[in-house]
Amino acid sequence: MTKYSLLLVASLMTLGFSSCEKETEFEQPPFPVGNTYLSSTFEASTLNEQAIILQMSNLAAYMKTSQVSVTVLSLDALNALYLAGNTSLSAVSQPYFRDQIDRSNGFFSNLAEASGGTYILGAPQGQGGVFENRLFDENGLEYLEVIDKGLYAAALYNRALNFMTSSMTQADLDRIVCLFGSNPSFPNSGSSNVSAPDRFMSNYAARRDKNDGQGYYTQFKNAAILAQAQIAAGSSYSSEVQNSVGKMRIAWEKASAATAINYCHSTISALSSTNPSNATIASGLHAYAECVGFIHGWKGIPQQSKIITDTQIDELLLSLNAPFNQVPSSYLFATDAANQLPKIQDVISRLQEIYSFSSSEIEDFKKNWVVEQGR
Repeated sequence: MTKYSLLLVASLMTLGFSSCEKETEFEQPPFPVGNTYLSSTFEASTLNEQAIILQMSNLAAYMKTSQVSVTVLSLDALNALYLAGNTSLSAVSQPYFRDQIDRSNGFFSNLAEASGGTYILGAPQGQGGVFENRLFDENGLEYLEVIDKGLYAAALYNRALNFMTSSMTQADLDRIVCLFGSNPSFPNSGSSNVSAPDRFMSNYAARRDKNDGQGYYTQFKNAAILAQAQIAAGSSYSSEVQNSVGKMRIAWEKASAATAINYCHSTISALSSTNPSNATIASGLHAYAECVGFIHGWKGIPQQSKIITDTQIDELLLSLNAPFNQVPSSYLFATDAANQLPKIQDVISRLQEIYSFSSSEIEDFKKNWVVEQGR
């Protein structure tokens, strides 16, 4: 066979292999992916999750009654709300955070002890109390917010992980979306401008989303829609479903971290102002407590299901003057702002490093984009 004949045979063989590959590639046609999340199963699938969310709302509402100085919270009532329902908040909480809440001298007991009094800013004295319509313990920490925002990860995200399995169904996906705080309409808004607003983590994710198709709320939504189509396409797409669910987990966690940064910005802005009023100080300490909650809630979540490590969380809590299993010194951010607030800036920098946020994202996280864009 001549040199040119060999080349011709080789070319024909290559063409033949290429044709076979193309036939194999299109042997199973791609599945359709729409632009909306289908809602036919959502209500029926999420009855337990809706009940958990109602328990979250009831607990938060009761805790907020403490912001009136004459209202004393009952430790028994707090525990009862935490244990209420067939599937209680306590049952779905990650064990570490559950222990922080209900142990002796835990979050609930500190919250109850502070209620009914008046908080005096400065070195710890008494049990704490109300200061400008916010309830702080004697160390200046607003446990209401630490509990409430911490449960977004420690209870709702922790519960969602139960449904992120290799054999997940459409009902499982519905439950994850519900626990995120959203619904099939994915409004990207927690305001009264929409009929079914986002709640809990999805509400805060919407605030961090510029509605430009790139934000973490939008990433969660798009991954959920894709996962829905992959589940409908059959079990042969289980690995693709897991990839989409992984993107949902990352978007959820990054939206939480972005919100912690937002509250760091707010803390610095309020407490670094010249001669801040009591209302401004209370607002700054409130934002600070929300930051503590959004970070602390991730401690104990299995490492394979999160980006941040428990060691990094402990380091951040130390910088936030709310160290693990130690007495906080939160008030120092108000009484010694010049020396203490750089720690808050360090937290921003550390979160930026952990989550690979860009400098422009860090700047964008200062804003509530739902309010900015009137949506």
